Amino acid sequence: MLSRIVYCLSFVLLSAQCVSPSKQHEFDSIGAPCSSETDSDRSINGALLASRIETLDELKSVIDIFYFIDSASLTDSLEVNSTVVLRHCSHGKEVVSELSSGISQDDIAKARDGDYGDQLALAISAPYAVANRMDLNKVYTLSRWKPNLFGEGDVAFYDLAKQSVGNISTPDRAYLNERDSSEKGYINSFNHITGQAIVTTCFSEEMADFIADVHELHNMSELTSGNFSIDQLNDVNNNPVDNYVDMINNEWGQELGKKLKVRYSITNKTEWTPELLANYLNDIQSYYSWAFRIGFRPFTIDDDVIKKFSNKINQVLGGVIPIEKSTT
Repeated sequence: MLSRIVYCLSFVLLSAQCVSPSKQHEFDSIGAPCSSETDSDRSINGALLASRIETLDELKSVIDIFYFIDSASLTDSLEVNSTVVLRHCSHGKEVVSELSSGISQDDIAKARDGDYGDQLALAISAPYAVANRMDLNKVYTLSRWKPNLFGEGDVAFYDLAKQSVGNISTPDRAYLNERDSSEKGYINSFNHITGQAIVTTCFSEEMADFIADVHELHNMSELTSGNFSIDQLNDVNNNPVDNYVDMINNEWGQELGKKLKVRYSITNKTEWTPELLANYLNDIQSYYSWAFRIGFRPFTIDDDVIKKFSNKINQVLGGVIPIEKSTT
């Protein structure tokens, strides 16, 4: 306890936001109890940074990876159905991510912009997407820049993550290698966790899971089988390590989203005031501070990104504006 207090006091000299011992205990409670005694490196608190993990073998020392092949599909279908299950245990708590072969966001875009045949094919293969198409469109709008709907300088999930990166107040602690400041570093982890938290809070964990799954299958369908080519393993922009880290971070984001939904009593009728959004994102930053042992400056109600996104989320969730069809 004394070492933790000294650690936090050192942050006070550098940061406006530090995780107190009570906050540390709070984040220790996120996730389910670990299903075995195996625990990841105690220096890792929940969320992961792909920029700190070089190879798939190194990742396997941090998380468990299991592959399952549907033996019936080997003979009864032209497509082999496979599933990957990732398990990350940290500080006695774990998250489990499961991804099965199936549709990707490309299939959804094809149905959205295609003819009746494309839409029927999606209804058969992914009835969830059809039944929840209105909410999926809302999430799509929140996650993309739409200046034609919200004006020049519109903001999306990525901008919230980018602002959190800009809020880091202890760069000497945060940036331990060049990749930490790249698109595979903090910005990527923050983007996945913050986005998944908001989707879980505003819609549901099932919705967040579905969106995460179709995104990862779009990135690399081989994630479910583990049958990677040498080129895929060595690709600096899109490789299994990055995608598996994203999958784990998605799960931690969902756990945060569930916790914050309860904390702020958020429903589908909640008005996202600048104050609520700033508090919500500061709680997520407190988690990042705990997970990565870094300090942050807090979001404020006067931040441009807070004003714009609170306005956007209220319009989108309230159905005040039409949901634009994507042409991409």
